[in-house]
Amino acid sequence: MSARIDVLHRRAGDAYLFGTVLALLAVGLVMVYSASSVVAYDQLGDSGYFLKRQAAWIAIGLTAMWLAGRIHYRRLRRLAVPLLVVGLVLLIAVLLPGVGRVAGGARRWLQAGPFSFQPVEAAKLALLVYVAHFAARRGLGVRDLARGVAPPLLVTGIAAALVLRQPDMGSAMMLVAGTVLLLFLAGARVAHLAALAVAALPAAAVAIVAADYRMQRILGFLDPWSDPQGAGFHVIQSLLAFGSGGLLGVGLGASSQKFYYLPERHTDFIFAIVGEELGLLGTGGLLALFALFAYRGYRIARAAPDRFGALLAAGITATIVGQAALNMGVATGLLPVKGVTLPFVSFGGTSLIMTLVQVGILSNISQYARLEAREAARRLPARPPVRAWGAS
Repeated sequence: MSARIDVLHRRAGDAYLFGTVLALLAVGLVMVYSASSVVAYDQLGDSGYFLKRQAAWIAIGLTAMWLAGRIHYRRLRRLAVPLLVVGLVLLIAVLLPGVGRVAGGARRWLQAGPFSFQPVEAAKLALLVYVAHFAARRGLGVRDLARGVAPPLLVTGIAAALVLRQPDMGSAMMLVAGTVLLLFLAGARVAHLAALAVAALPAAAVAIVAADYRMQRILGFLDPWSDPQGAGFHVIQSLLAFGSGGLLGVGLGASSQKFYYLPERHTDFIFAIVGEELGLLGTGGLLALFALFAYRGYRIARAAPDRFGALLAAGITATIVGQAALNMGVATGLLPVKGVTLPFVSFGGTSLIMTLVQVGILSNISQYARLEAREAARRLPARPPVRAWGAS
């Protein structure tokens, strides 16, 4: 019976992961230009306005990804609590009058000169690091409701409440979902998580009913055609885009929905433009890229040399892929409308850069691995052959 030993071996980052991310960024760059060129020319006199900004964000994000990939992920564990405190302070700061910038009826941005920043994106990463650190330190203690599950969920609840005040229910739900998933992967009892989820349902219902626009979104999701010019408008126009695309699409750049029919065409609903211009073949290819990203992330988490690395890698992978699934679900009418971008593809600054920072951390974790004893033995100098008994 072969023994298994843990060997820390420094190696190059996951090339398949990096290639997948580059492919997604390339698709996003092309689709942002195609989806935004009409409105950019009409409103700003420059059809490449959003393309240039997206290219700049990608350059900054790739640099940030490279820097994050150079920092040993275990250093993040020592910074887990300070990062969480900074994330919560930023979430509080954005709510302060005169500090947070209001746009579209929401207070979600901090302004620094010509640059704006969404604190919730930094809070997502800080919370992932904290929960992974907490669960790794508690070990089997996560199976205890009071000591293992309640503390991280309490912290997450505070962060989610602050995000709801912006308001941004989609991001708040993602914060909670990420924490619950990490606790589940760490070994928390399903019964505890399910009981807490049931207990949280009344609060979620109150949050929906308290805001008229949220209630309208739910009604629009259940029956978009009951209010085609109001709550159901986004979904109907998105479905029309997919229907027009068919199998092969109408052709790159030939979308008609981007002519002010489909709102948020280059951000939240860019997947619909992909479906219209590139058809089922294009959307299927995009799904395949996210599936490959999920697979590589799973392999990195499985091979991580410690519990913290495994949980952090799993959390990053699940958060990015989960956000992609949420965005695609909204665009296809499978989920109520939420203001969530498609990772790597949608136009955006903060979300794109912070997503690439997470990829850099994931890449750093992939540079270390648990090796089987047999694999480790291959790296040792060859031993002289052992003679058989009685051989001359």
